[in-house]
Amino acid sequence: MTDAEKHVDLEKIYPVGEKQPERVQTRNGHLLSDLTLDNLLAGQVTVSDFGITAQGLRLQAAIAEQAGRPNLAKNLQRGAELVEIPDHVLLNIYELLRPGRAQSPAELRAAAAQLRDTFGAKETASLLEEAALIYERRGVFQRRMGVADSDPNH
Repeated sequence: MTDAEKHVDLEKIYPVGEKQPERVQTRNGHLLSDLTLDNLLAGQVTVSDFGITAQGLRLQAAIAEQAGRPNLAKNLQRGAELVEIPDHVLLNIYELLRPGRAQSPAELRAAAAQLRDTFGAKETASLLEEAALIYERRGVFQRRMGVADSDPNH
């Protein structure tokens, strides 16, 4: 498929909410057209219906891939994994990724295992494992946790 053909195909489907709104549903199965203030006030939709869904993010990832934006597609795939993970788990992982919070690569690897095994978040787990390797190689665990604090070269 040529770039011109891809562009034409993308114009037919993107933005999805405008060109193919029937493909977008909320967590509770409502269509975009159901997301109105009147429906919210009547209790026919809830606040959770207004959030992004894993399905919506995967659809956006497929479009990004088709548009030749693989890095964006990968980020959207990871986002799709994260949507269903409880906020407290995400906040704990965020805290571990901040320099000096995790004391060892094992902590990051354990968080990666939890993401993979409990939530099926394989791409995000791989990202955490990569962070553990990079932090270890750069000495972030030792330097941040006081081992190398007396070394003026750090």
